[in-house]
Amino acid sequence: MKDFERKMEIVSRLRPIDDNFFEKLAEDKDVCQEMLRTILGKPNLKVLQVVRQNSVRNLQGRSVVLDALCEIDDGKFCNIEIQKSDNDNHIKRVRYNASCITANITDTGLHFENVPDVYVVYITRFDIFKSGKTIYHIGHIVLETGEIVDNGLNEIYVNTKVDDGSDIAELMKCFESTDVNNPRFPKLSERVNYFKHDEKGVAIMCDLIREYGEELAAEAEARGISEGVRKIVTQMLKAGKYAVEEISGLSGLSVDEINEMKSLMNI
Repeated sequence: MKDFERKMEIVSRLRPIDDNFFEKLAEDKDVCQEMLRTILGKPNLKVLQVVRQNSVRNLQGRSVVLDALCEIDDGKFCNIEIQKSDNDNHIKRVRYNASCITANITDTGLHFENVPDVYVVYITRFDIFKSGKTIYHIGHIVLETGEIVDNGLNEIYVNTKVDDGSDIAELMKCFESTDVNNPRFPKLSERVNYFKHDEKGVAIMCDLIREYGEELAAEAEARGISEGVRKIVTQMLKAGKYAVEEISGLSGLSVDEINEMKSLMNI
């Protein structure tokens, strides 16, 4: 019983916005379907399958790990991506990932007319465009005429920071909550509660966190990063007084490595 209580304490701090937790939630296509129906405003949308943490490559062999790549019943694909840290060019990141997805799902020799449409739903903790909106839709237009051009790529940016009173904002509140019991989102609530309160679900999450931590430790060891350095970085993160870039410069760890540590610590 004590072991189960200890595991529950670890899992209790997780939220859907956390990468590891979202990875498990998104394995359930009903959860993804519920989210996409709300975000895309398509109440009859059906998700046929979800390939979690799907890895695709570009022509140079660089891998892109996708949080949740969904195949939708109208022949389109949608990638849901979670981003907690504002330390990248997010617009170009979406462009790059979308191009890799398109190349990966398109058969060789297919006429361009038949290239599948791709949605990218990019969920962040911050307002990328700083315009006070919960959701932003990026389109393509002819500058000279204002004509809208549909090239099959749909970029949708959603954030948990702005509450505009919409169903989407209500969903985003769930993403920032450690406990989710919202009747508007029964599938998400059920899945969260499984990993939070069911013994088997709690064990699965703890194993995932442990494996992820071991992977990070192994990578750090391979780069010659001592355990002492990691402990100092942990203390600096807990103090909350230092920018990630400052910690990176002092420790020798990359910004991405420090952000990974922050994610595990739920900071």
